[in-house]
Amino acid sequence: MKLAARIAMGVLAVVAVAAVGFGALYTSRIQTANSIEKLTDYDDYNLYRMQVRYDYDLDKMIANTTADNQSFIDAAVKQALPLLPVSIKAPTFGCSAFHIQETGGDHLMGRNYDFKRDTSAMLVCTAPKDGYKSIAFAALDNLGANQADASTKAKIASLLAPFACLDGINEKGVSIAVLTLDSEPTKQDTGKPVLATTMAIRLVLDRAATTAEAVELLQQYDMFATSGRDYHFYITDAAGDGRVIEYDCDDPARPMVVTPSQQVTNFFVKYKENVLPNQKNGIYGHGRERYDAVLEVFDQQKDSPSNDTVWAALKAASQEPNPESITSNTQWSIAYNNTDLTAEIIIRRHWADMTRYSLTAGAAK
Repeated sequence: MKLAARIAMGVLAVVAVAAVGFGALYTSRIQTANSIEKLTDYDDYNLYRMQVRYDYDLDKMIANTTADNQSFIDAAVKQALPLLPVSIKAPTFGCSAFHIQETGGDHLMGRNYDFKRDTSAMLVCTAPKDGYKSIAFAALDNLGANQADASTKAKIASLLAPFACLDGINEKGVSIAVLTLDSEPTKQDTGKPVLATTMAIRLVLDRAATTAEAVELLQQYDMFATSGRDYHFYITDAAGDGRVIEYDCDDPARPMVVTPSQQVTNFFVKYKENVLPNQKNGIYGHGRERYDAVLEVFDQQKDSPSNDTVWAALKAASQEPNPESITSNTQWSIAYNNTDLTAEIIIRRHWADMTRYSLTAGAAK
């Protein structure tokens, strides 16, 4: 979601007196905003952390969403910023993701988030009353808050981060990532409740204990791909069950298709035989060269796969900036450990500068 520039000046005054004027409704939101901390110290784009202390109603959010961008945006704003006049725009997402099992038995997911526009990242920590604890990552440029701790306005915008997350892991060891495609945006219409793209991330993190449960959850909804682009999802769990969730571009009804896969980039895994490297492949997508680069690393280290294998593959699939490609310019790289519930994070290819976070211990370093 891109903060469309304008949070009315009156909003700042509203927030200043929120604890008195709105009581508990905004006390928890002020606590959330005040929890924002910067974890890295680069010039412009950094990693931040936020603990979500306000309650949100995911079911109500879904019930208020129809198959258009504005309803999804309005539903998110009502949860994060009730009563405040905010205008936002939905995001787009690139990337690579994959799964391996270490020789020692841990299941790992690697994730590169690639997007041509530079961004800071927010590590979003949630513990919903009716769901699983999780951490997830949002691109702060999508919220107009690249310096998330620099102003009240940026802190207000960051309250929307739980509903703009692009990947994450929950306490059951389920990890999920969303990746963009080149096909027409999915807009299913079977009469089921409508689920927008980043709402699917939140749904899976909050309520799925396995990949199979995540698939069952997503099958209960009509998918609506936001912001004028199409997407697919990669989901893994603590048992190593890695699957790609896609909406068949060769069928006008766009039925959901589930394909077991060790890795995924920006093309339909269902139609990978139609995809060649280093080129666009029509509706089937692009990024086969990154898919193949990950496979090459796996093949080279197949006798003793480890966490180092994850990072070798992430580096092999990472991308430098290219203004002609929406899925260039790796913004963050993450190794999720689905077994011990940790994440290793590197921002914008600063390979020697890693932040580690434990979902169990709740510590970043």
